[in-house]
Amino acid sequence: MSSNPNPNPSAKPNAGVIMSLINRLRLVGRLILDQRVPFYLKAIPFAPLAYLIFPIDFVPDVLPILGQLDDLGIIVLAFETFIMLCPQEVVQEHQARLAAGGSTPPSTSPKSNPTNKADNIVDGEYRRVK
Repeated sequence: MSSNPNPNPSAKPNAGVIMSLINRLRLVGRLILDQRVPFYLKAIPFAPLAYLIFPIDFVPDVLPILGQLDDLGIIVLAFETFIMLCPQEVVQEHQARLAAGGSTPPSTSPKSNPTNKADNIVDGEYRRVK
């Protein structure tokens, strides 16, 4: 008798695939928020919304499973295209942070850069109180 209760191990969802999809979604979100990614590229992940709303479909949604799979395919294609077109050093930075468990994207504004010399200057007035 086999000790494996599930005789078909491929029948259960692969956790690695699911985590990979979640990480890709997180990567897209981080890239959308990153100021180093050009604004016009940030429209790509939102393009599938027009496809989902538009009444004409490649595969009609009335067909079970196939109708939804083409919608999912369009979304995945848009996300992968967006990631591919983003500056690769930015993508690699975010991928490394996600792999390290970083949950918040780094702030890329010039004011938050500790090496910025303008941050080291304090301008103010003082007065002597008796």
